[in-house]
Amino acid sequence: MSEEIKKGDKIKIEYTGKLTDGSVFDSSEGKAPLGFEVGVGQVIPGFDKAVEGMKEGEEKTFTLKVDEAYGPVRKDLVQKFPRDKLPEKPEPEVGMMLMMQAPTGQQIPAKIAAIENNEVTIDINHPLAGEELTFEIKIVSVNAPEEEKTEENEEVSHEDHSNCSSCD
Repeated sequence: MSEEIKKGDKIKIEYTGKLTDGSVFDSSEGKAPLGFEVGVGQVIPGFDKAVEGMKEGEEKTFTLKVDEAYGPVRKDLVQKFPRDKLPEKPEPEVGMMLMMQAPTGQQIPAKIAAIENNEVTIDINHPLAGEELTFEIKIVSVNAPEEEKTEENEEVSHEDHSNCSSCD
């Protein structure tokens, strides 16, 4: 019998995330399962809590309140900038995503929220801030051994021999 998931476990899940209107904002369908270590902040807080106590193979649907997900929309993360502080091209449009650099050097995605005269309003809130999120998940594995690439299981193609040291 499989053990309940606890903090520190490494798990893989299949998931679908939906907004309150039922629209899908993210899914693992057609991709590899999402892997993370439980309880160490690799996923949003409510997600960590929701998987604790589940078991391998178990499925669950849960809804996270705004504070358990990406938090409320913060007005201090919406600011106006003079138009000439942005590059000339491409022409800014409402809804356009930009990458801004924080003082720490970290790249932060930002959305153009409004354009008025010579001012552009930039919103650096997470795109899902202020949203309740519903997830349908299935636990695929718990603490499964990591696959290591070894010479026995690594496939090597020798079709192009021009830069192949073992084909000389």
